[in-house]
Amino acid sequence: MDLDYKQIGQRIARCRKKAGLTQAALSEMVDISPTYMSSIERAVSIPSTEVIMRLAIALDTTPDEFLVGTARHEDAAWRDVAERLRPLTPGQLRLAEQFLQWVAQQEL
Repeated sequence: MDLDYKQIGQRIARCRKKAGLTQAALSEMVDISPTYMSSIERAVSIPSTEVIMRLAIALDTTPDEFLVGTARHEDAAWRDVAERLRPLTPGQLRLAEQFLQWVAQQEL
């Protein structure tokens, strides 16, 4: 599955605006710079899995909302996953991202 980062950025911007937040306010909530936030929304920068998770938490949605355009509000288990990702090292986060990509490809 190839990700369309332009669409991801547009979905993040749409959720941000729906929440009534500026880029500066949201970037402060997720501990990134306003410039990086702008770059994500314009698809100039590719956000890490951790940043996607922090954005989802701040905007009270799931990463699915950004990645595929649909949110799963009925299952809050994603919040537990996001919290488990926070303390991981960059290497561990890359491994987790690869695992999640593999899981998403599986037919269960």
